[in-house]
Amino acid sequence: MNIKQFEDINLAHFSYAIVSNGEMALIDPSRNPKPYYDYAKRTNSKITTVIETHPHADFVSSHLEIHNTTGASIYVSKLLDALYDHATFDDGDAVVLGGITLKAINTPGHSPDSISVLLLDELGKQNAVFTGDTLFIGDCGRPDLRENAGALTATRIELAKMMYHSLREKLMKLDDNVLIFPAHGAGSLCGKELSKERSSTMKQEKTTNWSLQNQSEESFVKELDADQPFIPKYFTFNVAINRKGAEPFEKSVARVEVREPITCKSCVNGLNHDLQIIDTRPRKKFNESHLGNAINLINDNKFETWLGSIIGPDENFYLVAESNEIIKELIERIAKIGYETNIEEAFTLNFGNAHFEKFDSNNLRDNESAYTIIDIRNQSEVKRQPIFKNAINIPLYELRERTNEIPLNKPILIHCAGGYRSAAGRSILHAKVGIVQQVNDLSEDVKLFYK
Repeated sequence: MNIKQFEDINLAHFSYAIVSNGEMALIDPSRNPKPYYDYAKRTNSKITTVIETHPHADFVSSHLEIHNTTGASIYVSKLLDALYDHATFDDGDAVVLGGITLKAINTPGHSPDSISVLLLDELGKQNAVFTGDTLFIGDCGRPDLRENAGALTATRIELAKMMYHSLREKLMKLDDNVLIFPAHGAGSLCGKELSKERSSTMKQEKTTNWSLQNQSEESFVKELDADQPFIPKYFTFNVAINRKGAEPFEKSVARVEVREPITCKSCVNGLNHDLQIIDTRPRKKFNESHLGNAINLINDNKFETWLGSIIGPDENFYLVAESNEIIKELIERIAKIGYETNIEEAFTLNFGNAHFEKFDSNNLRDNESAYTIIDIRNQSEVKRQPIFKNAINIPLYELRERTNEIPLNKPILIHCAGGYRSAAGRSILHAKVGIVQQVNDLSEDVKLFYK
């Protein structure tokens, strides 16, 4: 028997391949199935089983494509009410894979239809448990993503109570030496205190994980419900896609049209000016020259998460990158959240009708009241480390919808924690009528003058 952990660093997502006697099971696979096919070839094994621990909110799974390509059976909880061919997999159900057994454990809490998968080795001994978004290393899954999504919904408080009992009555009863393999690690928005560790043991988590400590249901629910991260716009959309099953990855990304580079003013005429432009070029190039309706969403490791937080699932947009090679890479990353069909066109850019001037922070140091300062960090960040006394806090993921709250009688300064979000925020405001040429990015200067 062999367990292989795959990691999508950008979405902090873990998926798994389990191989026994030439048969392979996949748990919570990513959108692109090729790495699993390659691994099956390397191990001379056949993919026979795909298990989804729940319909994921933060990424699109390839379970249906793998089923259609390999004939592997898909196993999910009956509570999911999946809209594709599947076998139900709930308490008491088991799948034999070569010489091992995979058993279902219903563990609602993150979602009503969540399951964990217990692996029994060739001797019938508890070896590992794949906990999906129920139990993470150092934390447990958030309970507030299924109030309005999926076939079965529940309030966050109801789900938090379910989580309390799933952890104590199901997972904590497993052997102490059982390995824990979660679906996410640090950086995921599916929890709030996830460890950087990729796996653990039940004994270790009982010792160190706050959610497994001796506490009342009431105190657990209060702690779990407090200070959860924001919910990106795309999360509910992805639950629906995963319940239905996504289109084949390669076929879907191949549909995106890559047009000729935009190099002059006349080249812009063919664009639909009602659509948002997502410009992924570095800040310096964007500042020097960009199109007026562009958001500078820089190509970094959280690009797809912020794209799905700023742009809604019903919006089409243009995609701009430095090269066609980067365009191809970004389209594949965008497909991981199911937004590839939202791309109107993709292109490189060597022309702009707008630019940004560098802000001289000395103008602010002794005259803060002369500016309207917009702090686009999350509320928890502002509460933990306030910087400007009179700043207006509008988190980046809400900024497009709340620009009417910003007074226009003074020059506007934008800041965040490190500069990535402020680049996006400044470009969002810059595109709004009445704010053009008034917005400056303060983030780098904050580090220098307001430590």
